[in-house]
Amino acid sequence: MNQARVNKVIDEMSERGMDHLIISDPSSIDYLTGYNNHPGERMFVLLLSLDGNHTMFLNKLFYLDQDLQMNLVWYADTEDGPALVADALKDANVVGVDKNWEARFLMRVMELSNDECCFELGSICVDHVRMIKEEKEKELMREASRLNDLAIDQVIQLCAKGNLTEIEVSKQVAGIFQSLGCSGNSFEPIVAYGANGADGHHEGDDSLLKPGDSIVIDMGGMYQGYCSDMTRTVFYKEVSDEQRKVYDLVRKANEIAEAMIKPGVKLCDIDKAARDVISEAGYGENFNHRLGHFIGRNVHEYGDVSAAFDMEVEPGMIFSIEPGIYLQGDFGVRIEDLVLVTEDGCEILNSYTKDLLVIG
Repeated sequence: MNQARVNKVIDEMSERGMDHLIISDPSSIDYLTGYNNHPGERMFVLLLSLDGNHTMFLNKLFYLDQDLQMNLVWYADTEDGPALVADALKDANVVGVDKNWEARFLMRVMELSNDECCFELGSICVDHVRMIKEEKEKELMREASRLNDLAIDQVIQLCAKGNLTEIEVSKQVAGIFQSLGCSGNSFEPIVAYGANGADGHHEGDDSLLKPGDSIVIDMGGMYQGYCSDMTRTVFYKEVSDEQRKVYDLVRKANEIAEAMIKPGVKLCDIDKAARDVISEAGYGENFNHRLGHFIGRNVHEYGDVSAAFDMEVEPGMIFSIEPGIYLQGDFGVRIEDLVLVTEDGCEILNSYTKDLLVIG
């Protein structure tokens, strides 16, 4: 168990008046305990208590070969696992529950709990702690992004051949990451040619490149449990005046946002700065998503760089800056870096060029 991290979560619980916290997100459990488990459909819960009497609930199918320094409650498939959790909460007053726990487990616990017990959404207690990366985490994220820079260069070279479909390129990405020392993808890569690039979350198909197509490549790898994520847009054989104009706008929005990042600046203001660049050029309606998301053990973690988040930036936060312009039926452009907030600014974790590239 990582006692320092657990203590920070306990402080968050105390601040919010929670005496217990149910954590079911496997990545958060791993973050706090060092135990990595993917439970499938079976119940898997870490129960933190203000009094320090922490308990983990595990199915007897699970394998455990380490001392977790807490109470362990094992249950079989034929047993009522939620009833065991409810029993541990018989003296609870306010129980926080993370956003990941399935209703089929939670509702059973609520049914069996005492009438005075109150259940609240408690994810923020862990989310706030995970938002601020420790030194070791920063190093892992730096290396994950360095490897992503190398990987995307190989993918761009594959696209330059001009004879591979989106699917054929995408299928090679995991192998490229593995050759660089990653375990594979941190998410399914997006390789989108031409008009497909106007779909921000396009799923690769059998499209082949045509001269003048934009190529949006959004990809990330998993390195020692931490995720990378970046996007670059290149052009095949030729680029039109409008494509060049849109590309330059997106790059400008990306760089203006990154230049203003420092402790004390609000996430919503970073989003606004990038969005204003695009809106003032007449493409506001074509930038249809938030500017960025937080990242670490999961590719999308709590926290948005968007109008909905007025939280101030703090040192140790890592998030994406990814403005885009998407012209339906024509082409799309997105440019994405990960940034690490420092004491007086930010460190851009991706160094792959943002110059406009025409390949093939």
